Amino acid sequence: MNQQPETIDWGPFGRPLFEEAAAKGLTRVGVIDVGSNSVRMVVFDGAARSPAYFYNEKIMCALGAGLSETGHLSPEGRVRALSAIRRFAALAEGMGITPLTAVATAAVREASDGEDFREEVLRETGIKIWIIDGNEEARLSAQGVLLGWPGSYGLVCDIGGSSLELADLADGRVGRRLTSALGPLKLREIKGGRKAVKAYVRETMEKLHAEMGHETGMRLFLVGGSWRAIARVDMERRNYPLTVLHEYRMTAHKIAKTAEYIRKSDLEELRGRCNISHSRMSLVPLAVIVLKELIRVFKPKDVAVSSYGIREGMLFEQMPRELRDRDPLVEACRFAEAKDARLPGFGRIMYDFVKPLFPRANWQRKRIIKAACLLHDVSWRAHPDYRAEVTFDNATRANLGGLKHYERVFLGLALMNRYSGKATSGRFEALIGMLNEDQIKEAAVLGKAMRLGAMLWTNIDEPPGTLQWSPKSAQLTLKLTQQARPLFGEVAEARFKALASAMDAEGHVKFTRAPNGKSS
Repeated sequence: MNQQPETIDWGPFGRPLFEEAAAKGLTRVGVIDVGSNSVRMVVFDGAARSPAYFYNEKIMCALGAGLSETGHLSPEGRVRALSAIRRFAALAEGMGITPLTAVATAAVREASDGEDFREEVLRETGIKIWIIDGNEEARLSAQGVLLGWPGSYGLVCDIGGSSLELADLADGRVGRRLTSALGPLKLREIKGGRKAVKAYVRETMEKLHAEMGHETGMRLFLVGGSWRAIARVDMERRNYPLTVLHEYRMTAHKIAKTAEYIRKSDLEELRGRCNISHSRMSLVPLAVIVLKELIRVFKPKDVAVSSYGIREGMLFEQMPRELRDRDPLVEACRFAEAKDARLPGFGRIMYDFVKPLFPRANWQRKRIIKAACLLHDVSWRAHPDYRAEVTFDNATRANLGGLKHYERVFLGLALMNRYSGKATSGRFEALIGMLNEDQIKEAAVLGKAMRLGAMLWTNIDEPPGTLQWSPKSAQLTLKLTQQARPLFGEVAEARFKALASAMDAEGHVKFTRAPNGKSS
């Protein structure tokens, strides 16, 4: 008989909140972002704290093209944007997710015909667009960053087509915000060529720094398509093996080298290699000027790319405080387990089983171990010959928040060891090379421990045994109850020996009489 939720010890990460009524209301949420350069609809689905992208479509409309000269929206962009929103409204109706939450940013709020466009959209599609000011845009973008990094500190910089926003983060809260006209579409309309653009950007950035009053040495979070395009080129220049933009890290030195690389490259050829749209690539040289000045003036200690921005911030806005503060990685993995595992709830038992092997793990390492245990059985439907590779691909490339790139590889390697006694693959060699020898060994130990643990349970209520690890004497002991004796067959014994070998340990198996625990 399964335990009632209130009697279960959920451990340091708490009870999974996506089961609560407040979170279930966020199971599927649709948002539209009407930007100066693009119009996008995103439908979030799944665990509310770290949702999957059920649907994601973007149309490059360039609503803000020519705005500085004409004072109104691009006529061609307006037609394309209205057509895109009609399509999104029809899709939302078919998905059963109406009403959509829609916001418009710099182009619509600044254009003389912005309100007229808003009324036309409402009349034609029934969608009400909220035109937000620069400070609200900055706040929502910063909240998008918090969706992936709860408790973050530093500076968020969101670049759009017509504007650039800054927001301060401290203790997981959004502080001071500023907006400026440093969007590439606006900069493209400055007279006087590249020299005039650079002078304008420098003057504006120094004013922003003075108004923000921000100390140097903070973390800089980059939000926006132009920043992501630059990061993708940086990956290409470095031949970086993991082309996941979220949580990608850059330094001032690397950004300077990439800026020079872009300047010397054929943009069309580079665009093709990096799979960047033509309209986006045309704005990259101007965005590079802005980024170099941003780095020069604010002097961040490191730079992190965030794929989460205003749309994710709109979702974050709808979450209760308790849900906002939860770990996005653990919540997403719990949802995956509940949806796909053969024995949902077993991940919690597995975590308790393997954690004695990692007595020095800090909270950051514990959450990765927890994630691995929750995901250890979600790929069972894959063909047995490919499960190890599938789990590695899923972990390294999945849309998961709260994971550094090397942690993705560690998680993937641990899961590969869970499914294969020989967790090696030539096509993953470059990715595994992102880990040091100790990390590779630790991932192997975790994976082999999960591989053993998967043999020893038939339900989630009665753990049949425990692992005990004595590092000083290099003794690994598996204690099993008498009831578990039939489970410890040849395969389980071989897996225990493989685990002991991976730990350079001497392995022992003891059987105890439940419940007094005396040796049999």
